[in-house]
Amino acid sequence: MATVTDAKRLVIKIGSALLVDRVGGALRAEWLGALIEDVVWLRQRGTDVILVSSGSIALGRRVLNLPQSVLTLEQSQAAAAVGQIRLAGAYDAALAAHGLTAAQVLVTLEDSTDRRRYLNSRATLEQLLRLGAVPIVNENDTVATDEIRYGDNDRLAAQVAVTAGADQLILLSDVDGFYTANPAQDPTARRFDTVALITPEIEAMAGDAVSGLSKGGMKTKLLAAKTATAGGCVMAITQGDVLHPVRALNEGAAATWFLAQGDPQQKRKAWIAAMKPKGRVIVDEGAARALTAGSSLLAAGVTEVSGRFGRGDPVEVADAAGRVLGQGLTRYDAADAERIKRLRSDQIEAVLGYPARGPLMHRDDMAF
Repeated sequence: MATVTDAKRLVIKIGSALLVDRVGGALRAEWLGALIEDVVWLRQRGTDVILVSSGSIALGRRVLNLPQSVLTLEQSQAAAAVGQIRLAGAYDAALAAHGLTAAQVLVTLEDSTDRRRYLNSRATLEQLLRLGAVPIVNENDTVATDEIRYGDNDRLAAQVAVTAGADQLILLSDVDGFYTANPAQDPTARRFDTVALITPEIEAMAGDAVSGLSKGGMKTKLLAAKTATAGGCVMAITQGDVLHPVRALNEGAAATWFLAQGDPQQKRKAWIAAMKPKGRVIVDEGAARALTAGSSLLAAGVTEVSGRFGRGDPVEVADAAGRVLGQGLTRYDAADAERIKRLRSDQIEAVLGYPARGPLMHRDDMAF
C-alpha cells in the first residue's frame, strides 16, 4: 500500500466543509494552520506539493449575506469574487509564516480540454514548483459558466494531478474512505482499504454528498479516481476533519487507496504517442543523438519544417534519412518553427520579437 512519503509530487484537495465552518461560515484558521504544517513537513522531505482548494464561494456568501440555500450562477460568481480574495489571503499568510510563497492559480474546464491552455497550465505549475512556490488551485468560479465548469474540485484535483505529472493525489473528505454503501445510512457498510480497479460494481456503491457545503459526493470522487489512476497517479480518500490530516494518513489513518494504472510519465508519453501528428520536423545528426539520449529538441537542431500545426499540437520528429524518431508537442506554431530553425536560443528573440519559450519541444512533452 502506498504511503505519503513515497510521493515525489503530491496534490491535496481541500473541500469547503473542511476549510469553512458550517455554522458561522468563518475560516477554520487552526485547521488550515495544521494543514500548512503538513505541507512544510512534505516540502522538507523533498516532495512537491500542490493544493486544490474549495472555499471561495463559502467564504464570500457569508460576507455578502447570501442565503445558505442553493445560489444562482450569478450569486455564486459574486460570492467567489469576494471569497477568493479572503481564501488567497488566508493561504498566503499561513504559508508566509513558514517562509513559503503562495501562488494562486485559477482554472476552468477549458484549460484542460484545450491543448494550448493545457500546456500553459502545465508550464506554469512546473515553473512555480521549480521556484519553490506552493500553487493553490481553484476553479475560476467568477467567470466559469455551466458549460465550462468542472463543477466540483474532486475532478479538478484529478485533472491537476495528471496535468502536473503528480504520482499521488489525496482527497481530504468528510468520510475516511470509500464504502460499500453510505456509512451514514447503512451501519453494515464496509470500507475498502484498496481499490485496484474501478468496476461497474464499485461505481454502483457510490452515494451522494452528505455535507451542507461540499458539492462532491462519492460519485465525483470515483470519477476523480478514474482520471487520476488512468494517468498513473495513486489516489487516496481519507478523513480530513482532523488536525494534521496528511501526517495522520502517513501514520496509518483509515483511508481507501486507488491504485495507479502505470507510471504518470509513461502514461503521458503513451498519450502523446497516440496522437495523430499535424506536421513534421527533420533534425540533424547531433539533435538525433541528443533526443535518443533523452534531451529536449532545440530549434538549432531542426533543419526542415513541414505541415500546418499550432502551438501545443503533436509534431513528428524524423532524422535526415526520414526515419521517424518519435513525436512531441511543439511550443511554436509551424510559421515560427520555420523562422527559427537552425537558430540558437539566444538568436530567437531577434527573429520573433519575443524571448524563446525554451526548446522547440521539451523532453517531458515527447514520446521516443
